Amino acid sequence: MAACFGPAIAADAPIRLSAVRVWPAAEYTRVTFESATDIQHKLFALDNPDRLVLDLDNVEVTSALTGLAERVGDKDPFVKSVRVGRFRPGTIRLVFDLKAAVKPQVFTLAPVGEYGYRLVLDLYPLVPPDPLIAFLDRYQNGRDSMPEPERPPTRTDTGPIRTEPEIAREAAASPAPPAAQRKGRPPSTRLITVAIDAGHGGEDPGARGRSGTQEKDVTLAIARKLKERVDREPNMRAILTRDGDYYIPLHVRVQKARRVNADLFVSIHADAFVKPHARGSSVFALSERGASSAAARWLARRENEADLIGGVNLDVKDLQLKQTLLDLSQTATINDSLKLGKAVLSELGEINTLHKSSVEQAGFAVLKAPDIPSILVETAFISNPEEEGKLRSEHYQTKLAEALVQGMKRYFSKNPPLARDTMVMNR
Repeated sequence: MAACFGPAIAADAPIRLSAVRVWPAAEYTRVTFESATDIQHKLFALDNPDRLVLDLDNVEVTSALTGLAERVGDKDPFVKSVRVGRFRPGTIRLVFDLKAAVKPQVFTLAPVGEYGYRLVLDLYPLVPPDPLIAFLDRYQNGRDSMPEPERPPTRTDTGPIRTEPEIAREAAASPAPPAAQRKGRPPSTRLITVAIDAGHGGEDPGARGRSGTQEKDVTLAIARKLKERVDREPNMRAILTRDGDYYIPLHVRVQKARRVNADLFVSIHADAFVKPHARGSSVFALSERGASSAAARWLARRENEADLIGGVNLDVKDLQLKQTLLDLSQTATINDSLKLGKAVLSELGEINTLHKSSVEQAGFAVLKAPDIPSILVETAFISNPEEEGKLRSEHYQTKLAEALVQGMKRYFSKNPPLARDTMVMNR
């Protein structure tokens, strides 16, 4: 039984692929084919066993194409192997032997940045991984594998005595109340959830340093250290929006934070400028009324273009995307974001020069969660050779993680999170 996807094949001049790349991840596997012209293609699925067949029209057989089979590793969650061969004159056929049935998406991207035309094949699981369940599983498994001394049950201001695992489940299960509701409400003791977003990834390398350091690698390293440091706090736990070298669309990063009812969203980046002397750390929050400076506006525009470089299928009708990116009334949340940013900036000033002494604002798409205080941290200028060296240093990455955690704790000392109502989870 076959199901067809994509446009019909049309005759065209021979095409030489300049690159073929594979980005495996638990969330999806991406394969990209890059060339100087648009690639005509046809995709269909076969079962018993599960396979995907991709026909490429008038494409030359090159080492970039034949080497695809070697780049599919055993740890790829979806693809078992790839076979490449000439199906008929003028048509190359790729057969993807699958480990399980998938939901494929195939689309093309116009040239952008350093990329030419790209044909993108995304393989998604039939049942997408649930970040909330994964978060709770990791929390429970962590508790089970690393026993801690017994702690007395915790009493909150709004209910009966509850144990710490119960507090964790409530923290992940209930939506965060609007920041405006904090006024006049007493603080509570509960698990605080921090969503940590490693900027860029996969097809989108972000900025590059003079020594070849890629922003996507630096941000992931810092994000992992930050998660480890947050998890050491007795009342805090962290999730990563990505934990590998693959691209996550900007709106999906926001969705993940909201799905686990995060109390904070922290997006990690490493700034770049055309001149190497620019230096220092910066913190940004969302703005409803335009950017606080020309530099902030330029940076927001560049970061928001990450979806063009990372590669997002714009043909997918995503209602949540529209809802998330609406220009909502976010005044209370933005005010909290500014308070969080100020606390974090103060701590960053202890370990690095500050590029700006105040929190800047601009229309960053990744900061548009309407109910989660969100900041974007430019940890240092990767385009500055001295700061690029710092960013590559594990010692400096650890100091950054410590500074960020101390900033969060300073923020929560003055803005404690509210208790959440108990909800029953269907797992």
